Amino acid sequence: MVPVPGVFRTGGTDLALSAGMNGKPFETHLDWSGYASYGIGDAYADVPANGGDFARAVAVCIGNRQCQRTGIGVMCPSFRITDDPAHSTRERIVALKAALNGQLNDEFGADAFTHARLHEALDLCVSCKGCKRECPNGVDMASLKIEALAQRNAVQGVPRRDALLARLPRHLHRWPVLATLLRWRNRVPLLARLGERLMGISARRRLPEPAGRGFEVVPELEMPDATLSGREVVLLVDTWTRYFEPRIAEAVLAVLRAGGYRVLVAEPAADDAEPARPLCCGRSHLSAGMVEEARAEARRLLAALTPHVAAGRPVIGLEPSCLIGLKDEYRKLGLGDGAAALAKQALLFEEFLAAEHAAGRLALDLKPIGGRALVHGHCHQKAFGAMKSVRKVLKLIPGLDAEMLETSCCGMAGGFGYEAEHHDVSMQMAEQALLPAVRAAAPEDVILADGFSCRHQIRDGSGREPRHVAELLYAALS
Repeated sequence: MVPVPGVFRTGGTDLALSAGMNGKPFETHLDWSGYASYGIGDAYADVPANGGDFARAVAVCIGNRQCQRTGIGVMCPSFRITDDPAHSTRERIVALKAALNGQLNDEFGADAFTHARLHEALDLCVSCKGCKRECPNGVDMASLKIEALAQRNAVQGVPRRDALLARLPRHLHRWPVLATLLRWRNRVPLLARLGERLMGISARRRLPEPAGRGFEVVPELEMPDATLSGREVVLLVDTWTRYFEPRIAEAVLAVLRAGGYRVLVAEPAADDAEPARPLCCGRSHLSAGMVEEARAEARRLLAALTPHVAAGRPVIGLEPSCLIGLKDEYRKLGLGDGAAALAKQALLFEEFLAAEHAAGRLALDLKPIGGRALVHGHCHQKAFGAMKSVRKVLKLIPGLDAEMLETSCCGMAGGFGYEAEHHDVSMQMAEQALLPAVRAAAPEDVILADGFSCRHQIRDGSGREPRHVAELLYAALS
């Protein structure tokens, strides 16, 4: 294939290749073309000299310091606990600009993203996406960090711990014995200390243990009675729900069927190279800057879901970080129009129910449940305005008093809270508001959290057993 000037190809997808003022080419791992027009004609835009559209995405920050506040909202979790501007979105942007302007090294080059200053600036960023919603200019720090990590990986390679955690979805499928190893690790302190020494996984952190039986598509659960002729929907069961908390997916199936919907569980495409391996959104790979592997998982998922999208079926997800990745990061993976079409039809479970209720199509018969439910929202739910749907759905349960907790990030943030050097920071984030609120709850109060990491943090920090909203709805079915 003849190279196209100004473009490089990765897996058949064209992505931008830009040149800085010093003439050195800069290949981006994500597609930043959405920022192509930013700063044009603006002498004060302060776009870095190198990096093309990625540099323009960095320059979106205008330095108004809204990320350096501690009031209501999510942004910025690391600044909230340190009260140090160095750990805020603004200062991360300053460090990225310095890298792109060649100020961290003698000149701009491939090693600009391996500099210690940039590592320190990004180290406590938990990719909460709070700045994308709460920053007046919508700085997308979570995506900027992915690009920065990918650039670092291209020079230094992927750190061993990052690779292990990122590839956990594949490991869980290939190595069933991993469940036994995790249980032993949690029960034998010596193994936990060995894991910290060898892999940097905190010995003070209990690791999630896979369920004895993972989620499986049971025909009588998947296919409703012949008398049901409701709307067809597609359920996307993420890795964490499938292997660790399959009861949540089973509760969702029951609730959707009770609402009159014909539920199809997303399965690999007929021509998939690994038909036995469950679908994965690639979120864990993105968090480690492993963009190529994330893109491969995304293409696989897109191949499985495209026929459903073409048929007009809503795609329903349970884990906020996974489902919202389909609506957000997939647009930067260079996947074409299919990703945009999927983004329009991808909904979190509560978003789908709320929309169907508003349209008069939801026929759930729910019995009264007394008492109170305390709801902690996942950062990505908050960033994309999905908490309103959670509130509306909980109002469908008669007699339930639901209270939305005013919290920032729980601090677990995927693999962040398991890393030995970040354990204390992770717990400090949780202690800002979340854990004190949970401990103050009455024993009979229900603690709700849709995020897998959020639930694990609550268990670790309070001893309480949080539940997914779907589980409470299932308990309320008549």
